Amino acid sequence: MEDKNLELLDLKAEIRETKGKSAARHLRNNEAVPAVLYGPKTEPITLSLSTPDLTTLVRVNGSSGLFINLAIEGDAKPVRTVMLKELQMDIYGLKYLHVDFQEIDMDERITITVPVEARGESAGVKAGGLLQVIRRELDIICRPGDMPEVIEIDTTDLEVGDAIHVAEIDLGENIEIPHEVDFTVLTIVPPAGGADEEGEEELEEEAVEEASE
Repeated sequence: MEDKNLELLDLKAEIRETKGKSAARHLRNNEAVPAVLYGPKTEPITLSLSTPDLTTLVRVNGSSGLFINLAIEGDAKPVRTVMLKELQMDIYGLKYLHVDFQEIDMDERITITVPVEARGESAGVKAGGLLQVIRRELDIICRPGDMPEVIEIDTTDLEVGDAIHVAEIDLGENIEIPHEVDFTVLTIVPPAGGADEEGEEELEEEAVEEASE
Protein backbone atom coordinates (compact mmCIF):
# COMPACT_ATOMS: atom_id res chain seq x y z
CA MET A 1 0.00 0.00 0.00
CA GLU A 2 1.39 3.40 -0.94
CA ASP A 3 1.84 6.18 1.61
CA LYS A 4 -0.49 9.11 1.17
CA ASN A 5 -0.31 12.71 2.25
CA LEU A 6 -2.51 13.05 5.30
CA GLU A 7 -4.84 16.03 5.22
CA LEU A 8 -4.68 18.06 8.42
CA LEU A 9 -7.80 20.10 9.10
CA ASP A 10 -7.78 23.45 10.87
CA LEU A 11 -9.75 24.18 14.04
CA LYS A 12 -9.52 26.85 16.73
CA ALA A 13 -10.01 26.41 20.48
CA GLU A 14 -9.71 28.38 23.68
CA ILE A 15 -8.37 27.31 27.06
CA ARG A 16 -11.28 26.77 29.46
CA GLU A 17 -10.73 27.79 33.06
CA THR A 18 -14.13 26.75 34.45
CA LYS A 19 -15.08 23.11 34.95
CA GLY A 20 -18.11 21.11 36.03
CA LYS A 21 -21.59 20.42 34.69
CA SER A 22 -22.92 23.96 35.14
CA ALA A 23 -19.92 25.44 33.32
CA ALA A 24 -20.30 22.94 30.47
CA ARG A 25 -24.02 23.72 30.24
CA HIS A 26 -23.24 27.43 30.09
CA LEU A 27 -20.85 26.83 27.20
CA ARG A 28 -23.39 24.81 25.22
CA ASN A 29 -26.02 27.50 25.73
CA ASN A 30 -23.60 30.04 24.27
CA GLU A 31 -22.64 28.35 20.99
CA ALA A 32 -19.59 26.57 22.46
CA VAL A 33 -18.63 22.94 23.16
CA PRO A 34 -16.48 21.75 26.09
CA ALA A 35 -13.45 19.70 25.09
CA VAL A 36 -10.27 18.19 26.51
CA LEU A 37 -6.84 17.61 25.00
CA TYR A 38 -4.54 14.87 26.28
CA GLY A 39 -1.81 12.56 25.10
CA PRO A 40 1.02 10.27 26.22
CA LYS A 41 3.29 13.31 26.62
CA THR A 42 0.58 15.94 27.18
CA GLU A 43 -0.92 17.10 30.44
CA PRO A 44 -4.74 17.34 30.03
CA ILE A 45 -5.94 20.78 28.92
CA THR A 46 -9.61 21.74 29.16
CA LEU A 47 -10.85 23.62 26.11
CA SER A 48 -13.88 25.18 24.51
CA LEU A 49 -14.72 25.10 20.80
CA SER A 50 -17.02 27.18 18.65
CA THR A 51 -20.15 25.12 17.94
CA PRO A 52 -20.52 26.53 14.38
CA ASP A 53 -16.85 25.77 13.61
CA LEU A 54 -17.16 22.19 14.90
CA THR A 55 -20.45 21.68 13.06
CA THR A 56 -18.91 22.79 9.76
CA LEU A 57 -15.85 20.58 10.24
CA VAL A 58 -17.93 17.46 10.99
CA ARG A 59 -20.49 18.16 8.28
CA VAL A 60 -17.79 18.38 5.61
CA ASN A 61 -15.39 15.67 6.85
CA GLY A 62 -17.38 13.35 9.11
CA SER A 63 -16.10 12.50 12.56
CA SER A 64 -14.03 9.36 11.97
CA GLY A 65 -10.25 9.43 11.55
CA LEU A 66 -9.88 13.21 11.65
CA PHE A 67 -6.44 14.72 12.16
CA ILE A 68 -6.41 18.39 13.04
CA ASN A 69 -4.10 21.37 13.41
CA LEU A 70 -5.60 22.71 16.62
CA ALA A 71 -4.81 26.37 17.28
CA ILE A 72 -5.37 27.05 20.99
CA GLU A 73 -5.66 30.67 22.02
CA GLY A 74 -3.39 31.38 24.99
CA ASP A 75 -1.47 28.10 24.70
CA ALA A 76 2.33 27.92 24.85
CA LYS A 77 2.26 26.06 21.51
CA PRO A 78 0.67 28.03 18.67
CA VAL A 79 -0.62 24.85 16.98
CA ARG A 80 -0.90 21.23 18.15
CA THR A 81 -1.37 18.22 15.89
CA VAL A 82 -4.26 16.20 17.30
CA MET A 83 -6.63 13.36 16.48
CA LEU A 84 -10.35 13.63 17.17
CA LYS A 85 -10.63 10.73 19.61
CA GLU A 86 -14.27 10.94 20.73
CA LEU A 87 -17.27 13.11 19.88
CA GLN A 88 -20.16 12.87 22.34
CA MET A 89 -23.65 13.97 21.32
CA ASP A 90 -27.04 14.05 23.01
CA ILE A 91 -29.43 11.10 22.66
CA TYR A 92 -31.12 12.76 19.67
CA GLY A 93 -27.85 13.33 17.84
CA LEU A 94 -28.56 17.04 17.58
CA LYS A 95 -26.25 18.71 20.10
CA TYR A 96 -22.53 18.28 20.76
CA LEU A 97 -21.84 17.52 24.41
CA HIS A 98 -18.08 17.02 24.60
CA VAL A 99 -15.03 16.44 22.42
CA ASP A 100 -11.84 14.50 23.23
CA PHE A 101 -8.62 15.29 21.34
CA GLN A 102 -5.42 13.27 21.54
CA GLU A 103 -2.15 15.04 20.75
CA ILE A 104 -0.06 12.92 18.38
CA ASP A 105 3.39 12.72 16.85
CA MET A 106 3.12 12.18 13.09
CA ASP A 107 6.21 9.93 13.20
CA GLU A 108 4.89 7.61 15.92
CA ARG A 109 2.45 4.72 15.59
CA ILE A 110 -0.97 5.12 17.17
CA THR A 111 -4.13 3.02 17.44
CA ILE A 112 -6.86 4.17 15.04
CA THR A 113 -10.33 2.78 14.32
CA VAL A 114 -11.07 2.36 10.60
CA PRO A 115 -14.35 1.30 8.94
CA VAL A 116 -14.59 -2.01 7.07
CA GLU A 117 -16.14 -1.99 3.60
CA ALA A 118 -17.10 -5.09 1.60
CA ARG A 119 -16.57 -4.78 -2.15
CA GLY A 120 -17.97 -6.87 -4.98
CA GLU A 121 -20.87 -9.33 -5.19
CA SER A 122 -19.77 -12.71 -3.93
CA ALA A 123 -20.51 -16.00 -5.63
CA GLY A 124 -22.29 -17.06 -2.45
CA VAL A 125 -24.62 -14.05 -2.52
CA LYS A 126 -25.40 -14.72 -6.20
CA ALA A 127 -26.33 -18.27 -5.15
CA GLY A 128 -28.79 -16.94 -2.56
CA GLY A 129 -26.55 -16.51 0.47
CA LEU A 130 -26.38 -13.40 2.65
CA LEU A 131 -23.37 -11.23 3.38
CA GLN A 132 -22.94 -10.82 7.12
CA VAL A 133 -20.45 -8.15 8.20
CA ILE A 134 -19.54 -9.02 11.77
CA ARG A 135 -17.05 -6.20 12.31
CA ARG A 136 -17.88 -2.87 10.66
CA GLU A 137 -14.78 -1.29 12.19
CA LEU A 138 -11.31 -2.58 13.06
CA ASP A 139 -8.54 -1.11 15.17
CA ILE A 140 -5.22 -0.71 13.41
CA ILE A 141 -1.80 0.44 14.59
CA CYS A 142 0.18 2.68 12.27
CA ARG A 143 1.60 6.14 11.73
CA PRO A 144 -1.11 8.70 10.94
CA GLY A 145 0.21 9.16 7.40
CA ASP A 146 -0.21 5.42 6.66
CA MET A 147 -3.85 5.23 7.77
CA PRO A 148 -6.29 3.98 5.10
CA GLU A 149 -9.67 5.71 4.88
CA VAL A 150 -11.40 2.30 4.83
CA ILE A 151 -10.39 -1.36 4.98
CA GLU A 152 -11.68 -2.79 1.70
CA ILE A 153 -12.42 -6.51 1.54
CA ASP A 154 -13.05 -8.15 -1.84
CA THR A 155 -15.87 -10.69 -1.43
CA THR A 156 -16.14 -11.72 -5.10
CA ASP A 157 -14.80 -15.26 -4.70
CA LEU A 158 -16.55 -16.11 -1.43
CA GLU A 159 -18.99 -19.02 -1.45
CA VAL A 160 -21.75 -19.76 1.06
CA GLY A 161 -20.07 -20.68 4.34
CA ASP A 162 -16.81 -18.87 3.53
CA ALA A 163 -15.47 -16.20 5.87
CA ILE A 164 -12.72 -13.60 5.99
CA HIS A 165 -10.54 -13.53 9.09
CA VAL A 166 -7.99 -10.96 10.23
CA ALA A 167 -5.16 -13.23 9.09
CA GLU A 168 -6.37 -12.85 5.49
CA ILE A 169 -6.34 -9.04 5.49
CA ASP A 170 -3.09 -7.56 4.21
CA LEU A 171 -2.75 -3.80 4.76
CA GLY A 172 0.96 -3.68 4.08
CA GLU A 173 4.01 -3.91 6.31
CA ASN A 174 3.41 -0.50 7.92
CA ILE A 175 -0.01 -1.38 9.37
CA GLU A 176 -0.78 -3.87 12.13
CA ILE A 177 -4.24 -5.16 13.06
CA PRO A 178 -4.09 -5.92 16.81
CA HIS A 179 -6.76 -8.63 16.78
CA GLU A 180 -6.47 -12.41 16.96
CA VAL A 181 -5.62 -13.90 13.55
CA ASP A 182 -8.76 -16.08 13.57
CA PHE A 183 -10.98 -13.09 14.34
CA THR A 184 -13.92 -13.26 11.89
CA VAL A 185 -14.61 -10.01 10.02
CA LEU A 186 -17.32 -11.07 7.57
CA THR A 187 -18.93 -14.24 6.25
CA ILE A 188 -21.44 -15.50 3.69
CA VAL A 189 -24.29 -17.31 5.44
CA PRO A 190 -27.02 -19.50 3.91
CA PRO A 191 -30.42 -17.89 3.35
CA ALA A 192 -32.86 -18.10 6.27
CA GLY A 193 -34.55 -21.48 6.35
CA GLY A 194 -31.96 -22.99 4.01
CA ALA A 195 -30.69 -26.52 4.19
CA ASP A 196 -27.57 -25.40 6.03
CA GLU A 197 -29.43 -23.56 8.80
CA GLU A 198 -27.47 -25.38 11.49
CA GLY A 199 -24.20 -24.15 10.00
CA GLU A 200 -25.56 -20.61 9.93
CA GLU A 201 -26.43 -20.81 13.62
CA GLU A 202 -22.87 -21.93 14.38
CA LEU A 203 -21.49 -18.92 12.53
CA GLU A 204 -23.82 -16.58 14.40
CA GLU A 205 -22.77 -18.11 17.73
CA GLU A 206 -19.11 -17.58 16.76
CA ALA A 207 -19.83 -13.94 15.97
CA VAL A 208 -21.53 -13.40 19.32
CA GLU A 209 -18.63 -15.03 21.18
CA GLU A 210 -16.08 -12.83 19.34
CA ALA A 211 -18.15 -9.69 19.95
CA SER A 212 -18.11 -10.36 23.68
CA GLU A 213 -14.31 -10.70 23.85
